[in-house]
Amino acid sequence: MSQSALSRVRIVLVEPAGALNVGSIARVMKNMGLHHLVLVNPQCDRTSEEARRMAVHAADVLEGATIVTSLPEALKGCHRAIATTARTRAIATTLESPKTALPWLIDTTTEHSALIFGSEEHGLSNEDLNYAQRFICIPSSPEYSSLNLAQAVAVCCYELYGLTQEKAIQPVVSPSPTDETVAAIDSLENYYQHLETVLLNIGYLYPHTATSRMEKFRRLFNRASLSEPEVAMLRGILRQMEWVMKGGGMKN
Repeated sequence: MSQSALSRVRIVLVEPAGALNVGSIARVMKNMGLHHLVLVNPQCDRTSEEARRMAVHAADVLEGATIVTSLPEALKGCHRAIATTARTRAIATTLESPKTALPWLIDTTTEHSALIFGSEEHGLSNEDLNYAQRFICIPSSPEYSSLNLAQAVAVCCYELYGLTQEKAIQPVVSPSPTDETVAAIDSLENYYQHLETVLLNIGYLYPHTATSRMEKFRRLFNRASLSEPEVAMLRGILRQMEWVMKGGGMKN
């Protein structure tokens, strides 16, 4: 596993509030060979004096950061995404350690991937977590388990960098072995939106319960690591259902 794999990893910060944290994250990213920083609706100025002071020689990471308004926009073009969280959910979610989950993020020769972090105060919302396929919880002492945002990023960046070193190479087991390329996250999101629309139209979903039901569908399909052809097949089913509902009739 070469260090070039790190060039395909995005560090995504959702609504970061502290310029000091953003600067510190830029520094540790450069320390560990990562350069693609994405800020979703940042609540601070990444070019401020505070941020630059903490970044030290990583000002290029700050200046090159991509600014977007939504998490789906941040993940556009990515095929794999891991979210960091300590949040419990109504739907059962497996929380993994960085050492267990992060190899999957760079166990690919061409696909782009993302590691998502929430804001300092609120972390990631349940809606944000819908866009990830796997979830990391960093083990820490129960006496004081809450990590600073920059510290959490540092732990994960260190683990990612270690995977590129010869002595750290270990066999990686994909959660869903397949010879086909895993579908891009934005392709999956388009499918989920299409699925929700059709299920509402046929009365399987109701507006007041659609969000919780769709979370279950997302968990199901994300675990399956669908390929692009599989997503295309599923969307074809939805289009056929829509055609029938419009009076197109059934195929013989």
